[in-house]
Amino acid sequence: MVLGTSAAQAGAPDEDASAALAQEFVRFCVEAGVLRFGEFKTKAGRMSPYFFNAGLFDDGAKLGRLAQFYANALVASGIEFDMIFGPAYKGIPLGAAVSIELARLGRNVPFAYNRKEAKDHGEGGTLVGAPLKGRVLIVDDVMSAGTAARESIALIRAAGAVPHAIAIALDRQEKATEVGPDGRVQDVDHSAVQYVQRELGMQVCTIARLADLLQYLSRQTGGEHDAHRERVLAYRQRYGVA
Repeated sequence: MVLGTSAAQAGAPDEDASAALAQEFVRFCVEAGVLRFGEFKTKAGRMSPYFFNAGLFDDGAKLGRLAQFYANALVASGIEFDMIFGPAYKGIPLGAAVSIELARLGRNVPFAYNRKEAKDHGEGGTLVGAPLKGRVLIVDDVMSAGTAARESIALIRAAGAVPHAIAIALDRQEKATEVGPDGRVQDVDHSAVQYVQRELGMQVCTIARLADLLQYLSRQTGGEHDAHRERVLAYRQRYGVA
């Protein structure tokens, strides 16, 4: 089953439509309380002025709207794939919701997910749902260090399928971290998204990026929004990637 048209058929993505979708998504996330401003510690130990918590898409209406954003972004991207994989834990409801929305649009694709711990009874194993095969689209919320993505990629390859693309809600556009020879965590010059694209050769579909969040904040009025924008901009200047 193929989603949408190929890049050759569709031509270049509609940048204006993608930008409008990104702005609508950021506004939705802020209004839903999923995207918050303040002071938050990231997995990399950085103090971030904003936090995106996909776990707060916590009712049917919000989750359904989120799935629509994913589906629209995927169709616009022209990325082709044969099935969806939702990595445990946040990727499970995200992948399921996106597969439901795509089926509603007339594009029914198989869906699978994994458990963190293998079952020793019933069907056993760590994989649930459709067998992993063909070109697999991984659906997750964000990519920070890229650790979760690498785990999913290894699992998909071990099953004999092809990790083909990743769909995420928000690209933080910041430097990834790696453990250096001395055992210390250090910043690198690329983001997790760039690593997946350049080193692993996978396509990445994002609904919105940090640049879209900054654009949203620049269009808001009032001292609070100005303060948020300045802090987010300073964070990007320190940790951002080109």
